[in-house]
Amino acid sequence: MQANSENTKPQKQFTGKHMLIIMLCFFGIIFSMNLLMSMQALNAWTGLVVKNTYVASQEYNDKLEANRAQHALGWTSNIEVKDQVLLFSLLDGESLPIKAEQVEVQVNRPVGTKEDLQLILEMQENGIYSANAKLASGTWRIYVVASFADQPDFEHFYKINIEE
Repeated sequence: MQANSENTKPQKQFTGKHMLIIMLCFFGIIFSMNLLMSMQALNAWTGLVVKNTYVASQEYNDKLEANRAQHALGWTSNIEVKDQVLLFSLLDGESLPIKAEQVEVQVNRPVGTKEDLQLILEMQENGIYSANAKLASGTWRIYVVASFADQPDFEHFYKINIEE
């Protein structure tokens, strides 16, 4: 049987244009995924960094128990930055201010140590602790430790975004 030349379609050639489209799609997907993963990483918690992981693992249960005891007190806290002033409030279960002996704050970026700050907050008359802190726009991690004479320290991590 002989093929009818009217019914056969000409074969399409694979050209450089086709290869260019394939390469652009391939690298476009890779670039997009890298960008997406980078954005996710910048907005995620970077983890706890310790000098000695073995010692940290040995203290884990004690820290977990202290965290449960702190949570059981019913205390609430809040942190914010207004007009280049860091404001921290600590309230008991009845929404009354709690007086700490000292409130120490570590402020840093999720990545890098160039802009890290170590602050001691002063208690104001209204029960709010404050300190001057010139923070640029972007994401900041804040670790607060409020020390007391008669009970364990109050510790809390915050993540805030400052917009201009």
